[in-house]
Amino acid sequence: MPTVKHLFDAMPPDRRRRLTELAREVALPRATRLFEEGRRADRFWILRTGRVTLDQRVPGRQAAVVETLGRDEVLGWSWLFPPYLWHFGAETVGPVEALEFDASLVRALCEDDPILGRAVYRYVAETVAERLQGTRTRLLDLYGPQGSSAGP
Repeated sequence: MPTVKHLFDAMPPDRRRRLTELAREVALPRATRLFEEGRRADRFWILRTGRVTLDQRVPGRQAAVVETLGRDEVLGWSWLFPPYLWHFGAETVGPVEALEFDASLVRALCEDDPILGRAVYRYVAETVAERLQGTRTRLLDLYGPQGSSAGP
């Protein structure tokens, strides 16, 4: 996870309140498909309970799980960057409770409030960077020379 554990902790309390006013609590059953790779990214979630897998299509095979997200993690970042299309698919592993946000409303709020916008963009960027680093480490474990991900 990024340096700041939770998106709400990345911003001052008055900004946090503005963002939470846009949230909608949702309860999602097991095996709920939240989004598909290549489709319009129009919302995102902060997971409260449960787990969600991110997957990528593999031609001629079943989609490959590339990451599993859980409590307090942000699900979805494609909504923040044009062309606003999902880069992965996502599905609940079991029941999930989450806060759901309408992407266009949050983007408008970020544009209207530069302090809140900077906090959201920075948090999402740190999240993406950390997940990319985790992916690199897993790839080294799978395909790198024996012991390549181990320290000196």
